[in-house]
Amino acid sequence: MTQPLIIAVDGPAASGKGTIAARLATTYGLPHLDTGLLYRAVGVGVLDAGGSLDDAAFAEAVALKLDASHLTDTDRLTSGGAGEAASRIAGYPGVRAALLAFQKAFAAQAGGAVLDGRDIGTVIAPEAQAKLFITATPEVRATRRWKQLTARGHEIAFEAMLADIIKRDERDAGRGAAPMVQAQDAVLLDTTDMDIEAAFDAARRIVEAARAKSA
Repeated sequence: MTQPLIIAVDGPAASGKGTIAARLATTYGLPHLDTGLLYRAVGVGVLDAGGSLDDAAFAEAVALKLDASHLTDTDRLTSGGAGEAASRIAGYPGVRAALLAFQKAFAAQAGGAVLDGRDIGTVIAPEAQAKLFITATPEVRATRRWKQLTARGHEIAFEAMLADIIKRDERDAGRGAAPMVQAQDAVLLDTTDMDIEAAFDAARRIVEAARAKSA
């Protein structure tokens, strides 16, 4: 029986992990989940309901009611405000617990899946056949995100974008619940000096090496 191919793609904001994960999913014919959208949807849900991002219990209540239909408004969920909201509520243990089953069930699909986020290789799918930790310097990541948002018509200064990236890195790495860390068996891929084609090719080769090793 063929072993399910689970690909865990972790890393900080704007490292390229989402684009790479989506392309890996297409290449291997697997379903893809951007787990960051779950937290973004919860953060946006809290704000839409008039709640405070500092209210852990309120955020947990929103997370418990989340379903796949809340992930379709990708334009709004990929905004800078949604990213900030997600980073603020992602450290709440109750929120993470509420979303844990959703993510684990996605990873456990027959044949496998590709998931990207902050704690896929360490918490959600530690059994993943292939694990990647994708990163780049804060300055390069801020430039990527700044270009992405300004292309959509958002007005934001580069300096503010860089400060936000650094703040989110510190928050994600320092939180008590499932902090962003590289899994011991994950392969580090630094995309600082790579365009998306080179980064994807490197990622694909990492996955192929992992598959060959477990064959």
